[in-house]
Amino acid sequence: MENTTNVLDLFSLKGKVALVTGSASGLGASIAEALAQAGAKVAVHGNRRAATATAETIGEAAAAFRADLGSTEGAADLFAQAKAHFGHIDILVNNAGTIHREAAEDVALADWQQVLQVNLTGVFQLSQLFARDLIARKAPGKIINIASLLSFQGGIRVPAYAASKGGVAQLTKALANEWAPKGIQVNAIAPGYFATTNTEALQADETRNRQILERIPAARWGQPQDLGGAALFLASAASDYVTGTVLTVDGGWMGR
Repeated sequence: MENTTNVLDLFSLKGKVALVTGSASGLGASIAEALAQAGAKVAVHGNRRAATATAETIGEAAAAFRADLGSTEGAADLFAQAKAHFGHIDILVNNAGTIHREAAEDVALADWQQVLQVNLTGVFQLSQLFARDLIARKAPGKIINIASLLSFQGGIRVPAYAASKGGVAQLTKALANEWAPKGIQVNAIAPGYFATTNTEALQADETRNRQILERIPAARWGQPQDLGGAALFLASAASDYVTGTVLTVDGGWMGR
């Protein structure tokens, strides 16, 4: 029987609800806006900075929530808020993250644990809550974890961040293996060097900026909107046979 589905229809998120953590600004806000443009209702999240501006940009399809994912109770708090408001969640984007820069021999255990809680443990906690709910409802779903180039490389002076993002890549594969039979696809995006407030210091450093651009085949910094298409693909039915993968969006950095 001939398939009459238009391929563009596979990218529609009409009727879906997405939760995007760390979406007060930057890459998370851009992802939330892209999913909303494709038809999803979106729960946006902030901690120190509220995500109200992102919600206002999106409009009536969005609602903003606040929770501390650096706390072991933060994931349950956020999921409960979002589910109570929207009734269900179909797409989870684990974007929230933190970084601590210091020589490895000087990193305090508390700083190490905080980075791991936000970047890795919190990702597992939210994914588990989300999957439990989907499995109970016998509903399909999508998880998109935000990894990093340091899921593959070690970096310098960021041991906890590198460990956490390496863990995110492996967690993505482990959860994909278990939940694929239940209709839940789990993938990750590893962004390269993007022009956001988090990288302003690097962009302003003439030497480091030049070194970075020389390594990127595309010869430019990524812009937040460069991530939207990848996120939409992994959030939509277009990627129903894609799971356990880490998609680099890096201008060619990892291929160099």
